[in-house]
Amino acid sequence: MALSQAGTLESEEPSPQTQQRMQESTPMGTAELQLSPEQGERRAVAARQLRVLLTPLAAAGRRLPQKRLLGAGGGAEGRAPAGKRLCLEPDPPTPASGPATPPAGTAAGSGLDGVWDADSDGSDGGDAAPDGYSQLSAYERKRLKNITENAKFFAALKLHESAARLHQIATKSQSHVTKRAKPKKAEDETVRRRSMRLQRVEPSGMPVLEVPAQPEAEEYPQVPAGPLPMVPEDQMENSKLTEDLLTTWMRISEMKANATEKHTCDVKRYQDSLNSMVLSEDNVKKVVKYRVCSMAIHPSESIIFVAAGDKSGQIGLWNVNCKSEEGACIFIPHNYPVSCLHFSPFNPAHLLSLSNDTLRCGDVTRAVFDEICRSEENLSSFDFLEDNASTAIVGHWDGDVAVVDRRTPGTSSELSADIGFKRTRTVHVHPVNKQYFIAAGSVDVCIFDVRYLKSNRNKPVSSLKGHTKSVASAYFSPVTGNRVVTVCADDKLRVYDTTSLSSTAAVLSTVRHNNNTGRWLTRFRAVWDPKQEDCFVVGSMARPRQIEVFQDTGKLLHSFYNLDCLGSVCSINVVHPSKNILVGGNSSGRLHVFKE
Repeated sequence: MALSQAGTLESEEPSPQTQQRMQESTPMGTAELQLSPEQGERRAVAARQLRVLLTPLAAAGRRLPQKRLLGAGGGAEGRAPAGKRLCLEPDPPTPASGPATPPAGTAAGSGLDGVWDADSDGSDGGDAAPDGYSQLSAYERKRLKNITENAKFFAALKLHESAARLHQIATKSQSHVTKRAKPKKAEDETVRRRSMRLQRVEPSGMPVLEVPAQPEAEEYPQVPAGPLPMVPEDQMENSKLTEDLLTTWMRISEMKANATEKHTCDVKRYQDSLNSMVLSEDNVKKVVKYRVCSMAIHPSESIIFVAAGDKSGQIGLWNVNCKSEEGACIFIPHNYPVSCLHFSPFNPAHLLSLSNDTLRCGDVTRAVFDEICRSEENLSSFDFLEDNASTAIVGHWDGDVAVVDRRTPGTSSELSADIGFKRTRTVHVHPVNKQYFIAAGSVDVCIFDVRYLKSNRNKPVSSLKGHTKSVASAYFSPVTGNRVVTVCADDKLRVYDTTSLSSTAAVLSTVRHNNNTGRWLTRFRAVWDPKQEDCFVVGSMARPRQIEVFQDTGKLLHSFYNLDCLGSVCSINVVHPSKNILVGGNSSGRLHVFKE
């Protein structure tokens, strides 16, 4: 009997070779015994052999040699060592003619009787090893044959070519999806109506004036250096209206205002005066084309006359008492934003305006804008050092300050001093002690003595500490100068005590205030009411839109608002020096006048 690969024993007739070996192994004397057919059959069955094949398990990195053991039954020779696969198979069949010849490369072919490959079917069947592989077993040869046939089969399927084509199709479809076709404009879509002015089309039926072609550089000419005539922007307007406006300015400048002593009234009376100031539709007007950057109010007590400067270099003059539409005129004396405006306290017929490159004086008596100072460095603000307004302190955006004397010829400054600031936004002179001025920069606010200024290494007289972000403005109180109010980007209003001008000024009060105006609004500047020593005015981001009045203690005294006439933020504000008049300017060039 033989044990098949499925592990079952099957009966098997011995092959002729096996019978021959059995006869040869018979002891002497027994060959001559005569056996009956039944006895011969029983002996043949008993002599059947179990052919045992020990196939080693696959080891990591190497192939163990195959061993075949021949044994009868469960003898010692029929046991397979541990780790080997036991496979029993019958003897190979013998052809009818001639003795059997074992295949080459097998154990029987090498002189071992009865040894055969477990995975072989008895013939090469085309599995003969190629050159150089004669040492492989039949199992390994058959395995190589299967690998070769599988490779040929998959090559015949052309899977790689199909995968490449599918990838190409997917890539094309994906790229087609990402590139969305731009929708075509419908022919019958309604065309948006535009005026003939915006289309630059002349109205039908009117002759077209021949205008000589001019280069683009001359279409928007730059303001030249030197004196400029006081001519309004649109020269085609009625010159009579402009003449009337300038005449009014000249007339009110000749009238000396009554010398009223500045004092501080009680809070109750001051609040009553604030409540009496209202805004009407007649007192709202667009004076300049663009965002208001600075304002000044004439000290006249008979007529309200206001000047406003915008970001394009325009200056608008408005006679508020003139109720007609022609009560304002626009002049262009600068190329850059007009960041500071002041009527001369000594002669209100002079309006001084400062832009990035020039400081000019508009003299209405001569109808000209004179050039006082011109600098390659960007100018930021100025203030008068003397009551006669002959000298001024000028701040630069790069941090320096300069002293300008209007009486000297030329347009250069008398002194340029480095005060250690990275940026100087505002400068303001002490109202009593004119030798002191305060400068506000990035995070620095300091008081300096103009008498000790030199080109560099200037030390402040007093420092106002506590600001964590850039400071937009810092101004002395109008009567005594004992207070300074600052506006900082850290959303705080601070009031300092500058009575003694010590090395470090003490903070009197701090007010939480939204100062985040953004890039489209002019930054807030808190200005003191000239009639009240301890109260200041500042714009607000609150709704409804309003202008707020604070006391130096941080208390909110009053809010100016009008739901019908005031719907925007008034960043720049100015208060009349002797009358209850407040003017606020917004980012569209519109002025709002609150008055009794």
